[in-house]
Amino acid sequence: MRRLGLFALTLVVLVGLGLPAAQAVRTTGYADWEPLAGASNDYTTSMELPVAGFPAAAVASDSRSGSVGVQSGSSVFFGPGTPVGAKYGSSLNRPYLNLRPKADNATAPSTTTYTFATPTPPTGWAFVLGDIDADAVTISAKDASGAPVTAAELGFAGGFNLCDFGTPRPAGCSASVGDVPTWDAGTRTLTGNPGATDTFGATGWFEPTVALSTLTLSFTRRSGFPVYQTWFAAVARTISGTVTDLGLPVPCPVTGVTVRLVGPNGEDLGTTTPDATGAYSFGQRATQPGYVVSIEPPATCIALSARTQTVSTAAADATADFLVRAIIPQPVSGKVTAGGTPLAGVTVTLHSVGGPKSTTTAADGSYLFDNNPANEDYFVTIDVPDGYTGTDQLPNFDIVATPITGQDFALTADPNVSGKVTGGGSGLGGVTVTLTPTAGPPLTTVTAGDGTYRFDRVPAGTYDITIDTPAGFTPAASRNDVTVNTQDVPDQDFALVRPGALGGTVHLGTPTGEVRGGVTITVDGPGGPRTLTTDADGNYFLDGLAAGTYEIRIAVPDGFDGVGGVVRTVTITAQGEIRSGQDFVIAAETTTTPTPTPEPEPEPTEPGGGVLPDTGSPVSRPLLLLGFGLLGAGLAAVGISRRRPTRA
Repeated sequence: MRRLGLFALTLVVLVGLGLPAAQAVRTTGYADWEPLAGASNDYTTSMELPVAGFPAAAVASDSRSGSVGVQSGSSVFFGPGTPVGAKYGSSLNRPYLNLRPKADNATAPSTTTYTFATPTPPTGWAFVLGDIDADAVTISAKDASGAPVTAAELGFAGGFNLCDFGTPRPAGCSASVGDVPTWDAGTRTLTGNPGATDTFGATGWFEPTVALSTLTLSFTRRSGFPVYQTWFAAVARTISGTVTDLGLPVPCPVTGVTVRLVGPNGEDLGTTTPDATGAYSFGQRATQPGYVVSIEPPATCIALSARTQTVSTAAADATADFLVRAIIPQPVSGKVTAGGTPLAGVTVTLHSVGGPKSTTTAADGSYLFDNNPANEDYFVTIDVPDGYTGTDQLPNFDIVATPITGQDFALTADPNVSGKVTGGGSGLGGVTVTLTPTAGPPLTTVTAGDGTYRFDRVPAGTYDITIDTPAGFTPAASRNDVTVNTQDVPDQDFALVRPGALGGTVHLGTPTGEVRGGVTITVDGPGGPRTLTTDADGNYFLDGLAAGTYEIRIAVPDGFDGVGGVVRTVTITAQGEIRSGQDFVIAAETTTTPTPTPEPEPEPTEPGGGVLPDTGSPVSRPLLLLGFGLLGAGLAAVGISRRRPTRA
């Protein structure tokens, strides 16, 4: 993929469809990223959207290095005319993440997993993969319970080319290319053009129909040196309402009512108070069902309608209205707690001669009944929630002329079972953990980004704990016969071993020269020697390697010499490193042509073949100088005599 078109983007876009009609404003936002941390084949980061209610994600990737990291979005983006831009706005100047395959061959895809802090909204969000031409991406995910998500639930929405839609367009879109990838639901793989030809802007996008706890992208090189990008974005809807005072028997100050919002997964999203008209708003929130809005009236007031309402922003803005009034004597009140922690939403019933009446506890665990006449034999009961034990009925009492307070229930939560899943010493997010009792259905959960997991309020009994071992790790034994009594059961850990890998390229002449296929490479270490052959691109790669030291040796082909050594040594630890870049250089043998020795010339001979005799001795240098001097003087004298004048 070209530098600007290395666009295997993965856009996870959260759909919330607008605000109330009166505001006529739609808010969108693209994710922010922490800088990429770690090193080649062991990167981490985190992603967080600016839309309240959508969970942040911890990201782990075994991508190789080289042009990876958070990018600015100034030159690669979704224009407003693209299907994605038309729905969620342009991503111009919003950051995205660049990643690559694990190694530059067809058998070493990189695995990148997004582990969400809580499950995502189950509707109205999407992810998009772009510039899929000379590569392919296989997609997998887990739902809120840790079960695998089907291809249909991933929600393939179609393909398009980034460059085929109006302006502005990313740099490099000088012409519409028209290359579009294809989706295979059977393998959950988005694949580029049949020829694996490097083009620009081939894109496919998805809108999941279930909540996800993890999203995993397996990116495979088919040819060239691909890079792919990932975006997240969101659109939000409003949660608001009105608190109305009936004004009887005296006014209730609505500005003193606390309104609380809790997310679908139990996360506290904050509180607000109504204005003087009773109106309140929690602003823009991610689109999903299951938000819980509750009110806590001031001490002098009571809620006439339900104190708690469940609302959804999945299809429209959400509204939750409440009625309050001043308390009419005599009130009966109390709290429901477990280990000192308030329990919200517990059904409480007041029994009297006039018949029972029920309410539910607020976020602070409190409840209140008013307008109770003086009488005997009142009593209060609760429906003890699953996962808790304790008294469900308090002693009888009489109402005379004062409020009845302190009708409290203190429950005990069943124990928690918890632990951590690590791989090569680091926590592994997105791993499904199953807790199976000797009788009854199993329970499942998914590890958080740091590898921790917890089963809350587990009934007493004996359990087996197993995990779904992630790809690339050696399976771990299950933890059997774990006994749960009355105390928490921590430290149920799984330490996985990640096999390592090594690889490199054979070049001709120089480390950046042409590549050489068909060269034999021998790797010797734990498990014995293994023989590899470089592919057409000169590459070799070997994975599944146990911890230890390995010797890599090239068999230099006939007619070549090894340059810079023919043996390399690497060490792999329990971290499962990928020792790429173990390159070799070979060069054609050089041949030297010998310089011929000249034949000696024969000495002159007399007729008959004899050697001429030496006819004199050598003349010494001083005599030669004397002779040349006399000769020069004579010539000078002759010249002078010729210049004398002739006598008359």
